[in-house]
Amino acid sequence: MSARTVSEFTLDPVDSERLANLSGPFNGHLRMIELRLGVEIANRGNVFRIDGPSAAVGQTERLLRTLWKDSAEETLDEAAIHLALTETGAEQTIAGDIEPQEVAIRVKRGTIRGRGANQAKYLHAIATHDINFGIGPAGTGKTFLAVASAVEALNETRVQRLILVRPAVEAGEKLGFLPGDLTQKVDPYLRPLYDALYEMLGVEKVVKLLERNVIEIAPLAYMRGRTLNDAYVILDEAQNTTIEQMKMFLTRIGYGSTAVVTGDLTQIDLPKHQKSGLRDALDVLRNVNGISFTFFEAKDVVRHPLVARIVSAYDARDAKDVETGPGV
Repeated sequence: MSARTVSEFTLDPVDSERLANLSGPFNGHLRMIELRLGVEIANRGNVFRIDGPSAAVGQTERLLRTLWKDSAEETLDEAAIHLALTETGAEQTIAGDIEPQEVAIRVKRGTIRGRGANQAKYLHAIATHDINFGIGPAGTGKTFLAVASAVEALNETRVQRLILVRPAVEAGEKLGFLPGDLTQKVDPYLRPLYDALYEMLGVEKVVKLLERNVIEIAPLAYMRGRTLNDAYVILDEAQNTTIEQMKMFLTRIGYGSTAVVTGDLTQIDLPKHQKSGLRDALDVLRNVNGISFTFFEAKDVVRHPLVARIVSAYDARDAKDVETGPGV
């Protein structure tokens, strides 16, 4: 970890329109850079002050000067800021110096913060990466926090729509054996996503947004052939995707979009011979820049205390089976 430093500089010439263009709505562009590079940015007009690790401060100043030059000729948006961060390689250069910052999510129910280090790390990763994986047991807040982040992004118009996705078949059940039309067949599988939305926005608003197609809740199969721009996409229960389905989902992501993939590798309901798309993605994508992985454990469970003990008991049994072989 490098020493912290402060840099002050002025962006010339003074131009209020260019300054608004650089800063973004409600300083959203500056906030995005802060989170991605692990610095604090303050400004009074065209005079900027950056506080953070030395390497990050230098990269941030160079990035802001580049964006200031661009702001004279083009309208900056989140996609432009993201591309600038990627092209300069700033994040890769200073990756070891970035300190996760606390991320507070503001929704109808109030302000939501991570409970414990892993949830805080997860929220920071979602705020700073376009594709995120949250992996761990039930009750650790993976889906809840992802939905909260998505609702905040929608409320602040950082995205135009929310798309919540789940594999439609679980626990060996086949849709054809369930009553009703296709919507009625898949609806029970999507119910946890509805519940999270109701808690964040209220039932009436969720219904209106669903009617306007601002929020879309769909089975994974509906994603094929689509390109999702300016969207917040959550794939829940991803342990039950096939390798082909996971690849298909991840390649739907377009500009201005954020994807969060959640799942529990201990609850895979696919046929025994079929490898989980989530496990495969972990193997293939673990070291890909721009993709984050957050791993939750039993100690991160925020449900009834017994849930954490149950998870720990099963983990201990599985570890013993690996060493000695399954019991009879």
